[in-house]
Amino acid sequence: MENHVNFLEPLIENAKVYEKTSIELYKLKAIEKISETSSTLVSRVMAFSLLVLFILMVSVGIAFWLGNFMGKIYYGFLCVGGFYGLAGVVLYFFLHSWIKERVNNSIIRQMLS
Repeated sequence: MENHVNFLEPLIENAKVYEKTSIELYKLKAIEKISETSSTLVSRVMAFSLLVLFILMVSVGIAFWLGNFMGKIYYGFLCVGGFYGLAGVVLYFFLHSWIKERVNNSIIRQMLS
């Protein structure tokens, strides 16, 4: 009977070590995924912000140019605003589900890779 007890003690100790190691591994994998996802998100937000600033500056320039061409500055801003309004309506009604699906798939792919 004493042999069985001596045989089980190292086995139980190894199981405890395995459990602690497995938990630590899952923690490290979760931290890696979170850091990878957040760094990707931050870099994309920064790139998107620069793109928005670029588009804003180009839009103001085009608005002034069109306004100067039409005779009144505010006509240019109305034309540019109307263009963006029309583009927003087209994006919302025709491309909203496509964009949403691509973003969802990108996030899922990032988390599962």
